[in-house]
Amino acid sequence: MRTLKLLALAALLAAGVNSILAPAQAQSDDVADIKAAADAISTMQDQQKTIADNQAKIDSKIADIAENVREARLFAARAR
Repeated sequence: MRTLKLLALAALLAAGVNSILAPAQAQSDDVADIKAAADAISTMQDQQKTIADNQAKIDSKIADIAENVREARLFAARAR
């Protein structure tokens, strides 16, 4: 009975290792795939730069609006 359990455990372990290693063996290092991945990464980096630039513009505009509101409150307080 103990031998049967050890055999079952060994079979499960072998199946687990095979399922982990099989996808790694199935991957191809095709030049087209590598180029496509590099292009995708480049596109993503460009998009992230654009997003960061847009966020900086938004922050600048919000700061300008906050300054205008502050000045308006000062003028409103003086008018009283």
